[in-house]
Amino acid sequence: MAITIKDVAKKANVAPSTVSRVIADNPRISVNTKKRVRKAMKELGYHPNVNARNLAVRSSQSIGVIMPSSAETALQNPFFPEVLRGIGSIAHDTEYSLYVSTGGDDSQVFEEVKRMVFGNRVDGIILLYSRANDPIIDFLVEEKFPFVVVGKPYNNESSITYVDNDNVHASMELTNHLIEFGHQQIAFIGGTTDLMVTRERLLGYKQALATANIPFKEEYIIHDEFLRSSGHKAVEQLFALSTPPSAIVIADDMMSLGVINMLEAFGLDCPEDVSITSFNNLYLSELTRPPLTTVDIQIYKLGIQSAKCLIEQLKSKDEPAKRVIVPYAIKYRSSTKKIN
Repeated sequence: MAITIKDVAKKANVAPSTVSRVIADNPRISVNTKKRVRKAMKELGYHPNVNARNLAVRSSQSIGVIMPSSAETALQNPFFPEVLRGIGSIAHDTEYSLYVSTGGDDSQVFEEVKRMVFGNRVDGIILLYSRANDPIIDFLVEEKFPFVVVGKPYNNESSITYVDNDNVHASMELTNHLIEFGHQQIAFIGGTTDLMVTRERLLGYKQALATANIPFKEEYIIHDEFLRSSGHKAVEQLFALSTPPSAIVIADDMMSLGVINMLEAFGLDCPEDVSITSFNNLYLSELTRPPLTTVDIQIYKLGIQSAKCLIEQLKSKDEPAKRVIVPYAIKYRSSTKKIN
């Protein structure tokens, strides 16, 4: 015999309408009542009709997650699985599913976002990047669709909810570490120039040089994708210069792995010949030889906070825009060395 809402209500000693509201995750129902009803559901083996519930509350119970590029490329960088793990932990706790974009190029991703929104496939969206002049953000703002950005928005900062680190200050601190070790010829390897995280980290690097009265050299700046192969190309370019750098600030650990490998191919040692500092504190950063001095940006927590902010928006249409800054910490390891 099929178990019904009435059976659950009787076992939990509540009204059937209360069971329905618990299934719909009504915020007005007390935590204790929710626990009692869910315990009764579990003991009776009752599973609500999710499709019927979603139709009734006009909810998909899904969160859209948008990558900065195709999933195939993005998932080569461990940042994305880790931030997804953080988002997924909150989604699981709040009974939401994740709908991850798999579009190939920018136009395909944009079309997929439109399908998510107009097809009622998701209740809200998390963007795992912040880019200058992004049509997706403009579209979501225009449609007044709930969304959160991981990264500082290019514009409308005060009206968009976002989760980020203080990338400018972190980059200043990282560059200052190299300056304090006696380095004057310091290069910067970052992501593409349209990404706000690249702009913020480059700005911090420039500010540290200016404060130390070290001339800024345009030829010391390299921009590419956050991939290991990009680190290879950067080394070829930097060490073809007449005065190559003695230290490098690198905006991503995956790039750093490529740099270290390519330095070996050039007959150079890290940190004996070149000191390296990096960002993200991926699990690989401790396993490299040498282990990387890198900024721990707490990737998992970025995911958790972005999901929490979005769920708050979904529960209350009047939720104000928020700026959540996740603290960072520099992990000093063996990839930097003082010079005379």
